[in-house]
Amino acid sequence: MAERLVAGVDSSTQSTKVVLCRASDGAVVGEASAPHPDGTECHPDRWWDALRRAGALLERADAVAVAAQQHGMVALDADGEVVRPALLWNDTRSAPQARALVEELGGARVWAEQTGSVPVASFTVSKLRWMAEHEPENARRTERVLLPHDWLTLRLGSDGPVTDRGDASGTGYWSPAEGVYLPDVLRAALGRDAEPPRVASPGERVGTTPWGAALAAGTGDNMGAALGLGLRPGDVVLSIGTSGTAFAVADAPAADPSGLVAGFADATGRFLPLVCTLNAARILEAAASLTGATLDELSALAPAAEPGAGGLTLLPYLDGERTPDRPDATGVLTGLTTANATRENMARAAVEALLCSLADAVDHLAAQGVRPRRTLLIGGGARGEAVRALAPAILGTPVTVPEPAEYVALGAARQAAWALAGTPDPPDWPPPPATEYTADRVETDVRARYAALRDTAPALGTAAEQGR
Repeated sequence: MAERLVAGVDSSTQSTKVVLCRASDGAVVGEASAPHPDGTECHPDRWWDALRRAGALLERADAVAVAAQQHGMVALDADGEVVRPALLWNDTRSAPQARALVEELGGARVWAEQTGSVPVASFTVSKLRWMAEHEPENARRTERVLLPHDWLTLRLGSDGPVTDRGDASGTGYWSPAEGVYLPDVLRAALGRDAEPPRVASPGERVGTTPWGAALAAGTGDNMGAALGLGLRPGDVVLSIGTSGTAFAVADAPAADPSGLVAGFADATGRFLPLVCTLNAARILEAAASLTGATLDELSALAPAAEPGAGGLTLLPYLDGERTPDRPDATGVLTGLTTANATRENMARAAVEALLCSLADAVDHLAAQGVRPRRTLLIGGGARGEAVRALAPAILGTPVTVPEPAEYVALGAARQAAWALAGTPDPPDWPPPPATEYTADRVETDVRARYAALRDTAPALGTAAEQGR
């Protein structure tokens, strides 16, 4: 009997990536990718165009699942047509609406208790309120609200609009603790009733593709990564992509009234408390541009500087920030002198800033009861040797770096294999090969200088005040 194959899709902010795997053990037998347009909004048809380029690979699969960027607002009219380009997670225009919703509906503590999170501009619920205020005709036309992975799953052949508990938990109008939608919250945001997709059970088969493959429910990108890595309670992941995320698998839901930790659900029936930063890999890209270096050259420059970058400290809120919630912030570089103005110090300051931001995120998870069993570092930004080598000193703990792979797509493939098997639990695929990094000393001074700048930076002015 021929080996059964499953396909996992990662429809991210920047591209579509597809992996074709053996259902029995997750071994990758094929890969494909296609870019997405840049920006903070995108018509969903562009995601579909990118996915179709991998059609030959997909059609070899006996089961398929899609994991995609969280929070994106896909508004559909009564005929199922897209009302406007989807507003993506990294679009910060709805920050005022997020703050207004928090105040109107009981305050931060009530939001955390009901939805697991305090909404910021990234969340779907905030984007719906923005559309209601700025595009009222589009809001009146909206009958359904989907997330990016929901829309792609529907196009692939699901039996009606469907989502999963992981991605639903990032909308702001679904309760991870109770497992139900909050229609009053959705109505308050959009100004009218709209129908969200059905929430499938973990591992459920939700339809059949045109070529006869089983279709799983799909999930959000962070939930997909957790499934692809085979995370267990106590595993903390730092993912360095367009955004930076710190998340952990937990047995109980989180409810952080500070809003720093989003109390998401995962794709298996557990929970996934998560901290997200807007700025991650692009910190390194910006530093490379400033120094006239490639990313590989930047990674070689950073270790050549002393810890602390000769006194340079970078607050890397280059495109605003989500954690802390400063959507109008800009980056701040302090300590610059003629003596330390070197490419090596600038490179090191950028790497240290990225890692200090992620270390803050881990601290926020710990405040919600997460006790790290191990720390894993993944994502495109984690492929540079400087990030890997400096991470243990900044984080103050050994760091495990799994072999580079498309873990979001692999998680989707594992979910597809789960739906194909029809078992109570996902298939037990072997963990990826990994390397452990340690440090001789912990750089407490670097973190202290970073924290001092972080806490005083709001007094330096926002992007709006600077005419951004």
